[in-house]
Amino acid sequence: MKRINILDINTSNKIAAGEVVERPYSVVKELIENSLDAGSKNITIEIQEGGQKSIKIIDDGEGIHPDDMQKAFLPHATSKINIIDDIYKINTFGFRGEALASIAAVSNVILRSRTSEFEYGKEISISGGSINYFKDAGCNIGTTIEVNDLFYNVPARLKFMKSPQRESALISDIIQRLALVNANVSFKSFSNNNRTLFTIPTSKVSDTIRAIYGKNISDNITEIEKHTDVASVYGYIGNSEISRGSRNNQSVFVNKRYVKNRLITTAVESAFKSFLTINKYPFFVVFLDIFPELIDINVHPTKSEIKFKDERFIFKLVFDSVHETLRKSLKDSFSIQNSEFESFSFNTEPIEKTIVQMPIDINSNLSVYEVKTDRERIYNENIYGNMPSNNITYNNTISESNLTTLKESPNLNVREAKFHELTVIGQFNNTYILAQGGEELYIIDQHAAHEKIMFEKFLKKVRESQVVSQMLSLPLVLEMSGDDFLIYLENKEIFNKTGFNIDIFGENTISIREVPIILGNIEVKNLFLSIIDNLKSMGSGETVEVKYDRIATMACKSAVKANDKLSILEMNSLISELRFIDNPFTCPHGRPTIIKITLNELEKRFKRIQ
Repeated sequence: MKRINILDINTSNKIAAGEVVERPYSVVKELIENSLDAGSKNITIEIQEGGQKSIKIIDDGEGIHPDDMQKAFLPHATSKINIIDDIYKINTFGFRGEALASIAAVSNVILRSRTSEFEYGKEISISGGSINYFKDAGCNIGTTIEVNDLFYNVPARLKFMKSPQRESALISDIIQRLALVNANVSFKSFSNNNRTLFTIPTSKVSDTIRAIYGKNISDNITEIEKHTDVASVYGYIGNSEISRGSRNNQSVFVNKRYVKNRLITTAVESAFKSFLTINKYPFFVVFLDIFPELIDINVHPTKSEIKFKDERFIFKLVFDSVHETLRKSLKDSFSIQNSEFESFSFNTEPIEKTIVQMPIDINSNLSVYEVKTDRERIYNENIYGNMPSNNITYNNTISESNLTTLKESPNLNVREAKFHELTVIGQFNNTYILAQGGEELYIIDQHAAHEKIMFEKFLKKVRESQVVSQMLSLPLVLEMSGDDFLIYLENKEIFNKTGFNIDIFGENTISIREVPIILGNIEVKNLFLSIIDNLKSMGSGETVEVKYDRIATMACKSAVKANDKLSILEMNSLISELRFIDNPFTCPHGRPTIIKITLNELEKRFKRIQ
């Protein structure tokens, strides 16, 4: 066995930094929490290049005593606790005394601070854990700390860094969470000299929610509140209008500490889904105040996890508070007097329709094609691509002689069918198309098939830079969170190439003017936010092609749905189009589009043969 060595302080600090300082946002979180523990009322955060180049935090807190400034960078140096029992009655964010030592071990740090009893402050400079100087400095009451060249002496850690835009988004996210739980504090944050957040001190958390998430979200939230002798739950829950495809807009705070807790999240979502069974995650900001001795926050180095002494009690408390709030909210929303409906009028005038000619796929076995309903129009608009606007009926006729001429044309690009022609038998459960080919029965999932057709057509046009866009009748002005806005900026060119025409319309606000025509009548706002959530979950390691695939998948949500009744004409058209795409046998999510059952299999099932 090798001999045991005692690690030097520099090495041990770098190892500790690996747990405490995961990335730039970890540094920002630890430093802001120090500012909050110091009683700051105004906190300014400035970052450059995603925090890797520079992080600067300015506060107006109590400041650090001159005699303690060098001690503050020693391992396990803290003003928050004295003995182990203090851990079970923590009322501050920090308590381990690891953050400053860990940060200084892997960066170049300059700290200036002054307390109220002194007319001037002190400044200390540390590089890689070693003190460069310690001197007098003129400064305001409070603390300013600069963290430069993060991980400059740990190059292996740099390989795990995301793009500057993604790191900025992570930093913006944690600042927003800390601003939510400290509504009485003013937060100002800047990324590459551009302001990303500004909150003013307020006694109402709803005001801070509006400053962070925008008017649309603040207008669609309901306050929750429930108290017991042991704990209190309060905060806000959003309605279905602002639910999202990810949990990014969910925040849980225990004793004002931002944590990730599955127990509380599950309790809120379970209460929400007992009323609104939608396949999305609700927006919520939940605060839980509980006696410190009933929780354990010393579970993870980042203090982002927490354990409760009585989990069943906490689950029931959170569930009941949300459940009661939603029940009352829904009851109130349905308490509408009949007179409120008397002001509505409906236009029953017939809509004038126009007949236009439309090119037809010569590989289809259709000779006459007539669209009769608006739903059928939308369906075929998505199948065939670039079509005129609403209130138009399409009547497409082509003679046998013209069809023969077209097929014999030397310039025509005839596609290769991936399976032989099928004869439609009918539709089962308004979801599956039944068709026959020779002595085989084919069952086609109409939604999966149409989705794959749209997916391949859209992706092909993206790669050829031929996406056709349609102008919205009114531009969609969308106010976003700082985190979502940074994700958009990072992927701006990708949105442009996939057919979105978007302008910056102010701070964290965009104006969507055009969308890909393949979207049909889909709700643009929800689709756009779903794409943002999708890109956010992917991170920066994915290629542009993978992002195109993901956006194309999301864009196909307007495909024919299950339980949509289709005519024989529509079913024939869908199967005909499916035959000629590159991979007709699986949908964009990997599920099968077609199932084949042979005559032999059927006869075995009916015991006709052995």
